[in-house]
Amino acid sequence: MITGKMFRDGIISASNNIANSRQAVDALNVFPVPDGDTGTNMSMTIGAAAKEMSVLPDDCTIGEASNRCASALLRGARGNSGVILSLIFRGFSKAFKGLDEAGGKAVAKAFSEGVDAAYKAVMKPTEGTILTVIRKASEAAQERVKIDDNPIEVCHMALRAAKEALARTPEQLPVLKKAGVVDAGGQGLVLILQGFESVFDNNTLVQPVKGSEITPVSIPDKSTVANASGDIKFGYCSEFLIEKDPSAKEKDAIRLRAFLESIGDCVVVVDDSDIIKVHVHSNQPGNVIQAALKYGQLINIKIDNMRYQHRNAQEGVKEGEQPIVPEAEPINEYGFVAVCAGEGLTELFKDIGADIVVSGGQTMNPSTDDILNAIMATPAKTVFVLPNNKNIIMAAEQAIPLAEGRDVRVLQTKTVPQGISAMLMFDEGEDADANQMNMMEAAENVSTAQVTFAARDSEIDGRTIKQGEIMGLCDGKIRFIGKNIADVAYRSADRIFKKNQSSIITIIYGEDTDEKTAKEVEKKLRAKHGDDIDIRIVDGGQPIYYLIISVE
Repeated sequence: MITGKMFRDGIISASNNIANSRQAVDALNVFPVPDGDTGTNMSMTIGAAAKEMSVLPDDCTIGEASNRCASALLRGARGNSGVILSLIFRGFSKAFKGLDEAGGKAVAKAFSEGVDAAYKAVMKPTEGTILTVIRKASEAAQERVKIDDNPIEVCHMALRAAKEALARTPEQLPVLKKAGVVDAGGQGLVLILQGFESVFDNNTLVQPVKGSEITPVSIPDKSTVANASGDIKFGYCSEFLIEKDPSAKEKDAIRLRAFLESIGDCVVVVDDSDIIKVHVHSNQPGNVIQAALKYGQLINIKIDNMRYQHRNAQEGVKEGEQPIVPEAEPINEYGFVAVCAGEGLTELFKDIGADIVVSGGQTMNPSTDDILNAIMATPAKTVFVLPNNKNIIMAAEQAIPLAEGRDVRVLQTKTVPQGISAMLMFDEGEDADANQMNMMEAAENVSTAQVTFAARDSEIDGRTIKQGEIMGLCDGKIRFIGKNIADVAYRSADRIFKKNQSSIITIIYGEDTDEKTAKEVEKKLRAKHGDDIDIRIVDGGQPIYYLIISVE
């Protein structure tokens, strides 16, 4: 039988295993654009679950462990691969619900539930990916359990099938075959299953390799900014998780929130199925702890003296990151959360109405929890979320059912210019449905050119690309390769310009280029299309992309 302890240790072992190989998995990405790579995203996603597992006792049930794991994965999911991974384990949790231990039939059912959850989340499933690998693993598990109810043997057969399916992915996706690699997401899943195997076979956890750690993106805490310019009314920041006790004196988390609001501010009380997440600023951290203990035992306790931190910050000592954005009361009808990277773009989104800007984008995808915290920090009943990157949309959508008391609308904006145009189309006089439709229509009318560098040697559509070459992407597809930023940018912008239709061009330059380069592109565009077009130049300060150019 597979116990809760074995599942717990398996998650930790799996997390270490993929973290040790995450750079190798990242290198499997065929598309040469520097991005929030698959290995990194999957590692950070399961790393969130491993942290949660590390506080579980040895006598936990597999139902408890899998439920806690699924919750942590959901909140920690980054990128499309991380979201799919979280859905697979959500299926596992469904199959293990209420069980103390799992036999072969329960394990086979877990794989089946995981496959169903993953496939349902993808509108157009592509074979030769992580989806194929988990499906083949599940099919093997179903066949094995017919002749042997030993759960370890069922897992062995699932892993063997997963490895075989991974090896066949180049035959299913020509782009993988050309590059001579297997699918990155599938490889990540195999590494995770191998981490479990080490525990199931040898009762040995894969150990982390030094240097495999990842520093995640964090959302700036608005209270940090406020405290830097005024007196701190409540000096202690308390954060912890309450592991609910069914026999506890108190069970209603609303009562806890009411008490905390009576003695402090910046109160966050998130009531999950088995835990309550708490954050509060107060002058009485002891009273906070005593009140929380009435609901169950406390884990991950963190109490900071903010006056001391503030003094250190003034003296040049770097302040620790604040993982939770204080929740705001939904007093406004509408609010906005945007995702972008770069000081200039952050200020631009704030200027056009964004309440919270989540730091992240191409190279570091924010997690579902990052986006959820931003939603809850937005003082609005209806919150529009603009991911502004195709690899962030799924993570943002996972936050929708978690945002208690908010009507969350995730707009499928794939680029920063699409997000900007969508926000500018917002009309406070319209209802949420009309705004959502009009904003997406505006976004879809924007064509985007992006100029970056090749992060790796690659071959796309028969074209050889060398690491370091300048690439011009037009609406996500690589169209131009060259050595000169301005030349590639001009050709890319010219390709998406529609004669007699386009009238506005915006050139956003990043941290690794300058206004001079942007003006050089402007000059070439005016020479081709005349002075009647409106060309705007913006200092975005974005990383990775030398220039982002929108045409409307």
